[in-house]
Amino acid sequence: MAGLLGARPAVPRQGGCSWATLLLLLLPVQAAQKADLSGEAAGATMNHSQALIHRLQELLQNGNASDTLLRVRTPGSDEVKVFHAHQLLLTLQSAAFEHLLHNQTAVTLYEPADSAALFEKFIRYLYCGEISILLHQAIPLHRLASKYRVSTLQRGVAEYMKSHLASESSQGHVVGWYHYAVKIGDVGLQESCLQFLAWNLSAVLGGAEWATASAELLGLLLKRSDLVLHSELELYTAVEEWVGRKQPEAPVTLQLLRSIRYAMIPPGHLFHLQKQSAVMVRHYGAIQDLLFQAFQFHSASPLHFAKYFDVNCSMFLPRNYLSGSWGAPWVISNPARDDRSTSFQTQLGPSNHDASKRVTWNVLFSPRWLPVSLRPVYADSVSGAIQSIRIEDGRPRLVITPAMTSSDFAGVSFQKTVLVGVRQQGRIFVKHAYSFHQSTDELADFLAHADLQKRTSEYLIDNSLHLHLIVKPVYHSLIKVRK
Repeated sequence: MAGLLGARPAVPRQGGCSWATLLLLLLPVQAAQKADLSGEAAGATMNHSQALIHRLQELLQNGNASDTLLRVRTPGSDEVKVFHAHQLLLTLQSAAFEHLLHNQTAVTLYEPADSAALFEKFIRYLYCGEISILLHQAIPLHRLASKYRVSTLQRGVAEYMKSHLASESSQGHVVGWYHYAVKIGDVGLQESCLQFLAWNLSAVLGGAEWATASAELLGLLLKRSDLVLHSELELYTAVEEWVGRKQPEAPVTLQLLRSIRYAMIPPGHLFHLQKQSAVMVRHYGAIQDLLFQAFQFHSASPLHFAKYFDVNCSMFLPRNYLSGSWGAPWVISNPARDDRSTSFQTQLGPSNHDASKRVTWNVLFSPRWLPVSLRPVYADSVSGAIQSIRIEDGRPRLVITPAMTSSDFAGVSFQKTVLVGVRQQGRIFVKHAYSFHQSTDELADFLAHADLQKRTSEYLIDNSLHLHLIVKPVYHSLIKVRK
């Protein structure tokens, strides 16, 4: 086993060992033979690459013809891992090893404990180009790939992290991956982690990793309007818990508290928080203006409120709340079969003034709708042929329309959001969030790349499409009354 390499005593370098010797070891398993066709019709290519990889593994495992000695140490530990390697194979993959092994055959490397534990796996990749990886190994492997400038492994681990954000782990891993991405400056991984956290925030708030989030990460999340969670009260409770555990400096706490959208919390809950929330009681003076404005918002009609206050700000914009006041789940079984329709109701607005007013929405789903550009047309009169309709050209279509019109809609438009859930390792996560406004009843690119015809489609859970429909009001400022 390669894991025993670290315990084997160092073997002196064989006299006369050269690159030629190493290459001769590989000659019996050359990957291909090409025939000189010379005009003949028959030819063949033989692929022995797996045999070549096996022979390279044996080189590392047995130390045959090794000319390089790597000692891996961990600061604060007496343990030393020893690897008998081959300079040619190391430098082919790593520009860093090419520099380290210039004019020397023995090198001592210092790595943190988690990286040192995976160094044998890392070296084996340099020989074979193949590696297995687990969630907790992603950061140390990426760190090794970055340090030794193995770009293929670096990109591969980064893509693994982006595609395994929804994988289940006992302590959570997305927050840790985000912090690592910030540290190394990987903007793509940062955005992927932020998007996943935003769309699955309720699941994160209930997990252990919430306590490990940095103040900077919380600040970025609280600024977003695409957060998916049960309610704004749930978010406040989670922030209060984080502040209680972390005990940050006062400016950090105030910044987080002032990012809560108090106008989205019903007044009854706001009254309760003013008396029962230790964090709010302690910092009440710093957020009193926001609370006062929230109570004003709840006491008047949005139309009247907009005459005196600027409602074009985040405080009066709902996030993607999963509570029944703002939408409904819709599970479509066998979605590729035929058209479906449903209806649901939402509250007219978050203001307590509109708490009893409801808007009914009609929804139509079509699995194979054809755009006008692809619909069948008559050919010229000479041929008389009719262009055939190709079902496979159709794409999923979703239309959401209000079932009513009302004067209460004055000064407000509606943003519609459709969440698409997928299941990974037994858990359901939001994979996509599509948004469009009142002026548009239809999602233009809804599931454009999803193949709902296949039962194995990643968008299907037990051959059903899991959606959550959300409609939230967006207020518009009217002509202000002179004060």
